[in-house]
Amino acid sequence: MPASGAVTRSTLRQQIADALRDEVLAGRLQPGEEFTVKQIAEGYGVSATPVREALVDLSAQGLLDSDQHKGFRVHQFSVDDYCGMVEARSLVVDGIFRNLTLKGVHGEPLQSVRRRAEEAGAAARSGNLDILIGYDLRFWRELAALTGNRYIADFLHRLRVQCWVFAVPYLRGHTGLPDRLWQGHEELAAAVTRADADAAHRAIEAYNEHDRAWAEQLRDREPPHRAGE
Repeated sequence: MPASGAVTRSTLRQQIADALRDEVLAGRLQPGEEFTVKQIAEGYGVSATPVREALVDLSAQGLLDSDQHKGFRVHQFSVDDYCGMVEARSLVVDGIFRNLTLKGVHGEPLQSVRRRAEEAGAAARSGNLDILIGYDLRFWRELAALTGNRYIADFLHRLRVQCWVFAVPYLRGHTGLPDRLWQGHEELAAAVTRADADAAHRAIEAYNEHDRAWAEQLRDREPPHRAGE
């Protein structure tokens, strides 16, 4: 469970939700792990109300399941769920790149995306999963934000968090991790800079095919350890 400590951000509910999401992404809260509002509240040293609100928010995002008798548990996505996420992600991203390459993007927002791409690419090549997840989520969020449509950015962010929640239990302890991790952030950022829709599409198709092939390999493997089993 999370270590106790003072919560200092102005929106207590959001900070707790963000902290618990990070616990899941880091693999410290594993798929199937159960906990109660009381346990989380005691762990963070806060009252039950913002914790309950945060857990409801995470349930609405598909990251937790609620049971009125047992509390909450981390949702366990299946391989089929993941394949569906990849398909949905590809449709959204393809639309984003058509939008960006048609209108062209310049200035500081694009420079920030390129910096995120460099940071994410370096983390992927080094196999540093924790750093990669953070920069990957920022890269895609900032990239989607270039469309000027926050609904698209929010939807893609939710999909990517769910993809990582599925993948993390399989990736932890994986040998040869850099070979498994996608490293095309800089290639995509360069395609947007050049307004090259074809190059962006090819990179995304290669990325999706890579993830689909990995998912199919997982069908023949035991599922990752589930807490309490």
